[in-house]
Amino acid sequence: MSWQFEVLAEPMGLTEGPAWDGSGLLFTNIPNSRIMRYDGETGQISVFRTGTNQANGLMFDRDGRLYACEGGGRRIVRYEPDGGTTVICDNYQGKRLNSPNDLAIDNQGRIWFTDPRYGDYRDDMELDHESVYRLDPQPDGTWSITRMTYDTTAPNGILLSPDNRTLYVAQSKYGEGEKRELRAYPIREDGTLGPYEVLHNFYPHRGIDGMCLDTEGNIIATAGWELSGPGGMIYVFAPNGRVLETHPLPCNRPTNCTFGDADLRTLYVTSIEGHLIRARTPRQGLLLYPPLAR
Repeated sequence: MSWQFEVLAEPMGLTEGPAWDGSGLLFTNIPNSRIMRYDGETGQISVFRTGTNQANGLMFDRDGRLYACEGGGRRIVRYEPDGGTTVICDNYQGKRLNSPNDLAIDNQGRIWFTDPRYGDYRDDMELDHESVYRLDPQPDGTWSITRMTYDTTAPNGILLSPDNRTLYVAQSKYGEGEKRELRAYPIREDGTLGPYEVLHNFYPHRGIDGMCLDTEGNIIATAGWELSGPGGMIYVFAPNGRVLETHPLPCNRPTNCTFGDADLRTLYVTSIEGHLIRARTPRQGLLLYPPLAR
């Protein structure tokens, strides 16, 4: 049975990065360089933070600290409770990052992030690749950066399996003959990635933008558009890539999704048009933070 989606916010310009904070949903409003917050109790939407350098993906670590991919600022940051911003990383081997897009935090507190460059403007790119990286926290408070992929051309959404042994990457390069795939990279014992398996090929339609996990380890993903294929859709994939469910959305181009509410059974969805949409589901989300209320 298809999920019944409710529109909470009409288009305000590209929305992304949904992250449940325990009682409300944070999401980025990229063209306006701000983070919005939907209050789960009152239903009110307010401005949570401004001046975010076109922040895209958001994620809380296990301690409830908020990290962001500032695409316009070309860096990974942590937003501090006092309003300050801590820069985690803004370069690789002395060259500025392209435009960090999405991130995932593992059980060790390491940050995995994608660094594509979407759009036609590439004149200021300093790197000649669009890759996935991992940031490892160091004892002195700094972070080391490691390039993890050498076979991505536009990595977008990123996700870790519950056991942290598989890295899911949405390879979503637009254009004739470009690859739009859901990939599963095994994470080896030494921390490197093995050869990927293609779990789903979306070509020639729009591939995955963002994704999250349920408690069974399934992948809930946003994909599709109005130009071709089945349109804007939520896909539910088993870890082996089998399509378990599809749910049409009341928007053309969904961007990302996460679970929220006290029982983590409501799926919140953002879109390129700038919606905030939600649906109650029989599935339960698996989040690093906050801990599930019992």
